[in-house]
Amino acid sequence: MTFHEHAPRSLIKTITYRILIIVSNGIIVYFITEDATATTQITIVASIVSTALYYLHERAWNKIHWGKVHIQHRQKNRSS
Repeated sequence: MTFHEHAPRSLIKTITYRILIIVSNGIIVYFITEDATATTQITIVASIVSTALYYLHERAWNKIHWGKVHIQHRQKNRSS
């Protein structure tokens, strides 16, 4: 059987990953700039761009077969 990751799964992974990155980027940028407005602006722009790039990267890797293994599952015969 061949398995692949559907777009909705990639999207959910992207969103959860971005939440982690947004928080960490915000903290880092604030420590560098010590300016809440600049931190907000930089974090928003960086997050939008990075999210789009991550999603495209994830979908591209889904099309690459290198490193994937085909696994066949045996169905159990369920008799009463």
